[in-house]
Amino acid sequence: MKPNVVNESKPPAATIGVALVEDQKDLSDSWVRIIESYGGFTCVCTCASAEEAIRVIPEARPDVILMDIRLPRMSGIECTSRLKQLLPNTPIIILTVLDDDELIFRTLEAGADGYMLKRSKPADLRQALLDVLSGGAPMSSAIARRVVRSFRRAPSNPRDEAHLSAREIEVLGFLSRGLSNKEIAEHLHLSVETVRSYLKTIYDKLHVRCRTEAVLRYTSRARQ
Repeated sequence: MKPNVVNESKPPAATIGVALVEDQKDLSDSWVRIIESYGGFTCVCTCASAEEAIRVIPEARPDVILMDIRLPRMSGIECTSRLKQLLPNTPIIILTVLDDDELIFRTLEAGADGYMLKRSKPADLRQALLDVLSGGAPMSSAIARRVVRSFRRAPSNPRDEAHLSAREIEVLGFLSRGLSNKEIAEHLHLSVETVRSYLKTIYDKLHVRCRTEAVLRYTSRARQ
């Protein structure tokens, strides 16, 4: 079956190209209409399976990917992991009806940069797309609350918490809520460069490479 490529060329620089992975055609068509109603967004391709996504999306060169979890054969979680290997700098937002704790952390571990529920308002999805492109980790409020609750639980090893300063823990807390560097800076009355410096120190201390890994490393101790 020929993939449904909505726009085979790279969209103009001022336009945000979105790739959508959704196996239900009626939902896929609905999301395409919503995305293209925003203004400044275009859907560069839609894929009905993970296998199709792995084949089509790298050539479509989207700015951001929206990924369902429940797909035929290969899951959206595995698809996310494989696409991250092919497109490490392209953010992926999970868009699903599933809000199971285990799935949330599994998708983040696979490399997802955000997690939105399909019941989210169109305006919230638009903001999530903008946030993830500015370095944030957008999540539906219900998902963010789960991550925050996990973050607030006492870690299994108190010594792990001790090697992060109070300010670093505070920055990591905002990070777990999906805030961008700019938003964290505004909350803490710091410069964006200072926040970046804190993040670099946090990454070094937790032995991680990115913001998603930092949140996972810190919160995973509460689930051990």
